[in-house]
Amino acid sequence: MPTPTKGPRVGGGPAHERLILANLATSLFEHDRITTTEAKAKRLRPLAERMITFAKRGDLHARRRVLTVVRDKGVVHRLFAEIAPDMAAREGGYTRITKIGARKGDNAPMVVIELVREPLSAKKATVREAEAATKRAAKPAAAEPAAEPAAEVETTEAPAAEVPEGAVAATEDGAAPEGYTVKGNADSGLYHEPDGQWYEQTVAEFWFKSAEDAEAAGYKKAGA
Repeated sequence: MPTPTKGPRVGGGPAHERLILANLATSLFEHDRITTTEAKAKRLRPLAERMITFAKRGDLHARRRVLTVVRDKGVVHRLFAEIAPDMAAREGGYTRITKIGARKGDNAPMVVIELVREPLSAKKATVREAEAATKRAAKPAAAEPAAEPAAEVETTEAPAAEVPEGAVAATEDGAAPEGYTVKGNADSGLYHEPDGQWYEQTVAEFWFKSAEDAEAAGYKKAGA
């Protein structure tokens, strides 16, 4: 049985863990805050924030991705129509975990995990607007040639990840190209098949038609 990548497993097995986290995410999006153990909250946080990121996109593909985890259509509608607009100005940190003490009986540490729906403070909003304005002003200046060659400053950009042989690059909306079902990740050098444990949580950088193509390109199966 594969070992979880982040913290101890919740539940008796991978499938049980996915069901528990899906139910916790559904309750969180329905009530805005829930009380649970610290271990479950820490495993729930990355899943909940990923679902909010999909909701901020707002397109049909994102809605279908969320429905694979949150099966309640009413809760999904609330996530897209009410919660996502409140998170539009935030670039992350959509949830907050607050410790509340130990549970009677087994002394398990308990926490409250809640959605951070309050608007950004005026100071933070002003700082972000100033940073955005600076970036917009810097683009035309970088495009103009320097007056003297000696004053030119060399800049290096991170090279784009090359598409391995037998693979195709991921689309902007994250949808799988027709005929390609195996996800590849350049950073980890792993590939994920549709029946894999982390398939839904993995963002594909490349798509392969089969596991054989992925292994031929030097990628290893996740969890192997």
